[in-house]
Amino acid sequence: MGNPAPAGARVVILDDSLASLPIAEADLGIPWNWRIGPASRPVNDETYVAQAFKPAGVGLRPFSVAHVEQPWRRSRAPGDLTIRWTRRSRALAADSWSGLEVPLAEELEAYEVEILDGATVKRVLSAATTSVIYTAAAQTADWGALLGPGDTLDIRIYQLSALVGRGAPKTVTLTF
Repeated sequence: MGNPAPAGARVVILDDSLASLPIAEADLGIPWNWRIGPASRPVNDETYVAQAFKPAGVGLRPFSVAHVEQPWRRSRAPGDLTIRWTRRSRALAADSWSGLEVPLAEELEAYEVEILDGATVKRVLSAATTSVIYTAAAQTADWGALLGPGDTLDIRIYQLSALVGRGAPKTVTLTF
């Protein structure tokens, strides 16, 4: 907002009267029909507008993973590829500097790793830990040969939530 704001400018004041919407987990994905307008007028006033809304629980989605390890950082021969990353968490205790690993804020630890060819998903790998193995056989089936020096591989990693499904994606290009 400009300082000073131009005369007649519309502003929204965010103060203690701003409240979170009372949306329960059971209401996620269910459409709501709202009437939005000035609190000083009745709900049936012509200034109110109808708005359909379907809460998706975006604020409950797991964060994207972090620190995806590049294959060139460890000496390796072409063959099975272990893809490693670091979990992130929405848990308040995840902001502590005292622990080695952030706490799991989900019922189960689960991930999906998409192997990409441009925008096309060639394969989806599942994991219950912060690593997954892209086998030599799968690489050969997907690319016709093993991935080795000079190759790159685009991947997308999701942490899964029992409540809202896939979390925010982390897309990375691995360099061999």
